[in-house]
Amino acid sequence: MMRIFSVAAVAAALLQGCMFAPGQYMDTAAMTEQGGAESSRVDLIPITPKLLAMDAATQVPYSIPAELLSYKPGPYLIGANDALYITVWDHPELTAPSGPQQQIDANGRLVSPEGNLFYPYVGELTAKGRSIEALRSEITDKLRQYIDSPQVDVSVLRFASQRVVITGAVAKAGPVPITTIPMNVMEAMGAAGIDPLNADLSNLTLTRDGKRYTLDLDTLNLAQSRVNDIYLKDGDQLYLAYNDRKRIYVMGEVMQPRALSFKTRSMNLSDVLGSVGGINQNTSNADAIYVIRGAQNMATEPAKVYQLEAASPSAMALATRFDVQPQDVVFVGPANITRWNRFISQLIPSATIVGIGASTQNNLSEASNR
Repeated sequence: MMRIFSVAAVAAALLQGCMFAPGQYMDTAAMTEQGGAESSRVDLIPITPKLLAMDAATQVPYSIPAELLSYKPGPYLIGANDALYITVWDHPELTAPSGPQQQIDANGRLVSPEGNLFYPYVGELTAKGRSIEALRSEITDKLRQYIDSPQVDVSVLRFASQRVVITGAVAKAGPVPITTIPMNVMEAMGAAGIDPLNADLSNLTLTRDGKRYTLDLDTLNLAQSRVNDIYLKDGDQLYLAYNDRKRIYVMGEVMQPRALSFKTRSMNLSDVLGSVGGINQNTSNADAIYVIRGAQNMATEPAKVYQLEAASPSAMALATRFDVQPQDVVFVGPANITRWNRFISQLIPSATIVGIGASTQNNLSEASNR
């Protein structure tokens, strides 16, 4: 009987102070206590309208470097390995020497690696580095010696001399040819196909002439976005980062605790909670919503713990304006009654075992007395 009484005494003590109940919770008193071990390791910061206003005032607006916006592609310049199709009207022997029944590619004219091109009656021409119109004009002028008023047209069958290379979180990585139609960043990414599940849209790296630029595709949602004004040129490289190392960890009294991939430039606290089904209305303490930031650097500097007291639904409006950052931990603490119920759920099996043991001991004592 003494053991049962001891268990009851412990239960009574825990009922007065549930700090020893099972499960995780945030001890904010220890954080704010002067001289305490926790106070030197974390800074507890309430999420208030003043804090949000200060953060908004210090944010640096996203901008695209001027040198990227100033580049405008000129006319397409023919290059080595391009395949040209040269038409001389009313002269099929020049237009399609392999015969009209052949595929159009069979009658193409390949620009040599040295940049030269051979054409009947004209001879060898320098094609590399010249515009289509310039090459057409030269062929027309030289054919006048043999053809009266030649009508010449030049087009590119296969673009092979200039390309942009795209890698990363895309469906089709590899080179994308530059054609006679100027290609901007979004057109190139559309040709490669963005992987919507694994891509970090806020981290597209453009490497040009040995210099790297970070572009944010998520700004396309903004009216003032100028990502579509960035045109590409030969030799550019695009790398779309993966989001596997850019996560937010949601824990505690939420409906679906898990790690969320951070796919965009910004994500507010309300979006985070909504993505996991919201807080558990039956077990959570609405005044115990925390965002823990910088935990990975606690050895060198205090972590920041932002607290949102959201017992009032109107307070959740603050959550829509508070942006989380990659590697943040969002923790929703339990209500006191929840922690007590969890303790009881673990205590009852133990008390039952103790009661069975005590009953068995009494039965054995009675049997021996007989």
